[in-house]
Amino acid sequence: MPSPDNTLYLGIDGGGTGCRARIVDDAGNILGQGLSGPATTRLGVPGAWASVLRAWTGAAEEAGLDPLNAPNVMAGIGIAGLTRAGSREELEALPHPFGQICFTSDGAAACLGAHSGHDGGIVIAGTGSIGLAIVAGQELRAGGYGFPISDEGSGADLGLKAIQASLRAFDGRREKTALLNEVLTRFDHTPANMVGWMDRATATDYATFAPLVLRHADQGDSAARQIVQSGAEQIDGLVRRLIEYGAPLVTLLGGLSGPLEPWLSPDVRRRLKPADGDAVSGAIILARRLSARS
Repeated sequence: MPSPDNTLYLGIDGGGTGCRARIVDDAGNILGQGLSGPATTRLGVPGAWASVLRAWTGAAEEAGLDPLNAPNVMAGIGIAGLTRAGSREELEALPHPFGQICFTSDGAAACLGAHSGHDGGIVIAGTGSIGLAIVAGQELRAGGYGFPISDEGSGADLGLKAIQASLRAFDGRREKTALLNEVLTRFDHTPANMVGWMDRATATDYATFAPLVLRHADQGDSAARQIVQSGAEQIDGLVRRLIEYGAPLVTLLGGLSGPLEPWLSPDVRRRLKPADGDAVSGAIILARRLSARS
């Protein structure tokens, strides 16, 4: 059991699909970890905070700490949706068991972790997409305003373009390639079925078509290659914008980062680097900075 006199550091990555907590000592040794459900302000600040506390409680119990009273714990917490109006202020007003606490967005935490707290950028390409850089302590973003008006180069975007192209193929306005025929088959070659699906579909639903697009692109399908190349060009644009902001290097994150990287332009690929650490590591960096300032 850690001594109550030693300063400990808690990092929490609260995302849209789950929340992860990690407690480390001054040497970086992991003392406890915890998991819980989504921690995004999209579900309301009370729900997001409850998820944070569940993840913290799991980590605290594993570390032998009292989850209700931890004055020697510095907490850095990344929360999805922190840019929503009033969210940060509402979170900062909540009572907590920690010595000190600091909130940031989940993207900023991921960027800090990817570059060990130094200047740099990340481009996340998953169901959605966003570019984010931290330069001289300033957080700068590009894209990521939500599907379908933004999130270019994301899984949802690839899926949308595949469905649009399949409808043009159905009309005879373009060649019906293997990809487009397979998309049409999923809807029984009936546009009315597509329209009915569209009325209920979420970004996640559109993104389920991305693996199909990538598979056909690898097999040389002309429509799939066109869609993937267009998506890669959008990711190129996000990376270049972050470099213009002053980010020396950029890390690609998200489920599509690996498949899309070979499609990126040579100048962009030269500015990429692997992540040093994850978003929890970035939140721990924030926690350590709290301690350094006190």
